[in-house]
Amino acid sequence: MLRSNTPTIVMFLVYLAVMVVIGFVAWRRTKSFDDYIIGGRSLGPGVTALSAGASDMSGWLMMGLPGAIFLSGVSEAWIAVGLLLGAYLNWRFVAGPLRVYTERTGNALTLPDFLTNRFDDRSRILRVFTAVVILVFFAIYCASGVVAGARLFESVFGLTYGQAIWLGASVTVLYTLVGGFLAVSWTDVAQGMMMLFALLLAPILVFMHTGGFDASIDLIRANDPLQLDWFRGGNLGFVGIISLLAWALGYFGQPHILVRFMAAQSVHTIPTARRIGMSWMLLCMIGAMSVGFFGIAYFETNASLAAPVLENPERVFITLVELLFNPWVAGIILAAILAAVMSTLSSQLLVCSSVLSEDLYRGFFRKQASQGELVWVGRASVLAVSILAIWMARDPDSRVLGLVSYAWAGFGSAFGPVLLLALFWKRMTRNGAIAGMLTGAMMVIFWKEVMVNRMGSELYEMIPGFLSATAAIIGVSLLGRAPSADVQATHEQVQLSLKETGY
Repeated sequence: MLRSNTPTIVMFLVYLAVMVVIGFVAWRRTKSFDDYIIGGRSLGPGVTALSAGASDMSGWLMMGLPGAIFLSGVSEAWIAVGLLLGAYLNWRFVAGPLRVYTERTGNALTLPDFLTNRFDDRSRILRVFTAVVILVFFAIYCASGVVAGARLFESVFGLTYGQAIWLGASVTVLYTLVGGFLAVSWTDVAQGMMMLFALLLAPILVFMHTGGFDASIDLIRANDPLQLDWFRGGNLGFVGIISLLAWALGYFGQPHILVRFMAAQSVHTIPTARRIGMSWMLLCMIGAMSVGFFGIAYFETNASLAAPVLENPERVFITLVELLFNPWVAGIILAAILAAVMSTLSSQLLVCSSVLSEDLYRGFFRKQASQGELVWVGRASVLAVSILAIWMARDPDSRVLGLVSYAWAGFGSAFGPVLLLALFWKRMTRNGAIAGMLTGAMMVIFWKEVMVNRMGSELYEMIPGFLSATAAIIGVSLLGRAPSADVQATHEQVQLSLKETGY
């Protein structure tokens, strides 16, 4: 068993120690609240790219996607196509404008802060709605990360679930609490490189044990020809493909990704960051899908070793690492799986912290709070959200991971149309933003609970949520009074600035 293998455990512990050290180095660089929440807008293109990618790709990339491919074959790759398309469009059309606009609207540090300043919402209703949606969905997201980390710690150290859940969360919480945004971004770079290393190396070793590409394809075809069919023999129809591709829409509303664009050194770093980020994502996606796909061939020829994977397909990556790699290398690769979980969890914790400290604490209770006070409120917020996430994930049979797609649709529908139109449509109003946010979130909940769970609809809730939110924004904005001259002037200045930089 893996947990009795000393080299693997040693490498795992070395990785955890390095993450904590990075956190304390970042602590030395954190001088103000801007540094803690957004890194002082100092991220270069490489850090921006890898931080955005690593915070996005979580344990789903290392466990969920390979497991789905292993179970159903190449038809599950449509979701990867959708995510690659969404990520590119986000980098191409959102990153630069958001970087410029947030700086022009009161140096906004958070998504609620940006929307409040963008529409000059002095009632602060928009800030409250935005903050509440973020906290609700991210509580689920954070709990899912805690569960995934606990499962890995169970495997490596042979702990009980109750012990693993605290140990697994403690390191992420520690470097996020101490180092803030810089710690999260710097560790994301290390974690992103580890993920890439693992996802490129693992398929090569699987190839070597299955006789190469052609032999693997023959084994998979003999096992189940439908696993080579992108349409699953006609079972995956138009609605199914569109639903998988619709994951692309979620990118425009993910606060933990959008904040990386806001933190870039300047708008001029975005094109280079985009090229780095998309190259990293493409290679990681290919690696993850290859692990799941060629894992089918490996376990077809080694059926006696397949029990853990047949019980839970999401263990395909972990099981292959245990079986095929030298224990020292296995420790590095298993740490990469934890890195995928930690990078997303830390980003989500920090977004929750920024909402509680910037948007609620300073926004409503202590407008004149000092920089040092806000940093400590931010750290206390990280700790509070972490404890809540651990409490939500306390059940050993937790199904929180199954809610990730729900949260992705919720964020994408509630914030995606609002952000896109806020960046590019001068006539959009505050009431339109509120209507779009509420309509998108409510439609996602209605479609999931009624149309999918009760009526059996195959349409992903992202699609009706995104479309209805867009319609609500446009309708309410056109029916209401036009934005003030100052708001429209700011919008025009941002557009002019973007044209001057090539956007």
